[in-house]
Amino acid sequence: MAVRQHRFEILAKALVPGLYRYAWWLCRDRALADDLVQETLLRAWRSLDQLRDEDAARHWLITILRREYLRELSRRKDTVDIHELPLADPQARVGGGDTDAEDVRRALYKLEPEYREPLVLQVLMGCSTQEIGELLQLTQGAVLTRLFRARQQLRELLGGNATQWLEGSA
Repeated sequence: MAVRQHRFEILAKALVPGLYRYAWWLCRDRALADDLVQETLLRAWRSLDQLRDEDAARHWLITILRREYLRELSRRKDTVDIHELPLADPQARVGGGDTDAEDVRRALYKLEPEYREPLVLQVLMGCSTQEIGELLQLTQGAVLTRLFRARQQLRELLGGNATQWLEGSA
């Protein structure tokens, strides 16, 4: 039991900050992101013995998180789409007062989830196109197309302001 707990703590300590950032980008709600990460960790703890390869832990946890997010959306059928809600908490914004970063965030929120999610997975989570394809059940070509279109849409939304950010994430 102690070995199992130690193994889990090592995984969680290394990966929870990235999971939280990803959850926050999915739902844009601090409390919901906390809940999603907590539920993800609970499910991961329960099935930790199924994780054979430590190198696959990030992919495994992201998959669990995405499924938790989709479960949460299906539970909230009668509520407002959380992607259309404005951010009420200015402290929830990463980076605070950086206007360029804030402009990029707002533009990202305007992208359809099918374009935003692969871009966030690549830029924030550092996933390769192959990993993104596996997570989203897409071919690598489809992932590349969505990434290209997401960047193209961001350029249109931001004019020249997005060039440095988009080139830095490629």
